[in-house]
Amino acid sequence: MSHLSMDQLVALREPGAEPGTATAREHLAGCAACQAELQRLDQRVARLKALPALRPARDQWAAVNSRAAAARRVRRLRWAAVGGLAAAAALTLVVLQRRTETAQVTTAVAIDDVMARSNQLERVLEAYNPDARVTDGVTARVAGELEDRIAVLDRQLNTVQMLDARTRDAALLRLWQERVGLLDALVDVHLTRASNVGF
Repeated sequence: MSHLSMDQLVALREPGAEPGTATAREHLAGCAACQAELQRLDQRVARLKALPALRPARDQWAAVNSRAAAARRVRRLRWAAVGGLAAAAALTLVVLQRRTETAQVTTAVAIDDVMARSNQLERVLEAYNPDARVTDGVTARVAGELEDRIAVLDRQLNTVQMLDARTRDAALLRLWQERVGLLDALVDVHLTRASNVGF
């Protein structure tokens, strides 16, 4: 027969006869291992009961009051910090509004620079001779995906022209920068992943 579980041993320690404890008591009377486990359980309970009861000190008001005062100071400092951040944000908005006009001029210059870089990369791609190079399937697939994304960007560049000036310039700059990034990647795919045919 198997030994008694911990739950059954605990049930045997409690007063009163629960249904099924008679069988457990009969097993306990004849099993030395279960008797030893019940004895260890009794010893643990006795040691736990012997532990001193911990009681808090009688007067905790001073400590509670000091913690509450510290918490109030922290809240005041946070509100002061939030107020300072709000003032800094307002000042930043004023400065940014003044810089908006110069930013529009800078954006136009940046668009011209990115367009020039795009044209330069297109000339590099035109000089690329695909007949003199061998490419694997992965390289061809990546190059095709990049070319498809560039075609999508070109369509977006055409539709952006209909937006108002400020929105248009920001969108143009973002799209041209993305186009240059894709062209850079395409040049990289064609020139570094393809190997020259040479015997």
